[in-house]
Amino acid sequence: MPARATSDPLRRFRAWYRQAEKAKVAIPDATALATTDATGRPAVRYVLLKDVDDRGFVFYTNRLSRKGKQLQRHPVAALAFYWHATGKQVRIEGRIETLSSAEADTYWAGRPRASQVASAASAQSAPLASRSVLLARVKLLERQYHGKDVPRPPHWIGYRVVPDRIEFWTRREPRLHHREEFLKRGGRWTMRLLQP
Repeated sequence: MPARATSDPLRRFRAWYRQAEKAKVAIPDATALATTDATGRPAVRYVLLKDVDDRGFVFYTNRLSRKGKQLQRHPVAALAFYWHATGKQVRIEGRIETLSSAEADTYWAGRPRASQVASAASAQSAPLASRSVLLARVKLLERQYHGKDVPRPPHWIGYRVVPDRIEFWTRREPRLHHREEFLKRGGRWTMRLLQP
């Protein structure tokens, strides 16, 4: 059943996300995250969406990583979701907010222990002499925190993309795709159609 039309793009996103889950999309929360460096050169990689509410789209990462440094210098980003099984794509653009330490702590506490250790062991995006160096660091942390909680590293934080542009794309044949663009100006969303 198609999602009902709505003037609230965040509500529509949640409906489309539920459709992707019902369609058994392998990783419906995988989203391409685009950032830019000091020269305007773009970089894109996949992250996992961890929350979406009326404020925006949340993901977590190492703020000392390449993307983390880019987000600190240029606190704007774009996300792209594509769910082939439902024939839908969502593109999001907006400013970046850093989540509070309390929010990061809460999410960290609910992560699988192996993921906590892996995140604590990795200096994400830094050069690595060999994989054995990383695995030795993992073993060291496993011994250090045996029987204890793994503390959240202070550089492992959450970000929220606060959207001001959201586009909903629906596959239509023969390549006459349906596109709706929502723009937020003065606290209100307006919608217009775009040509395929």
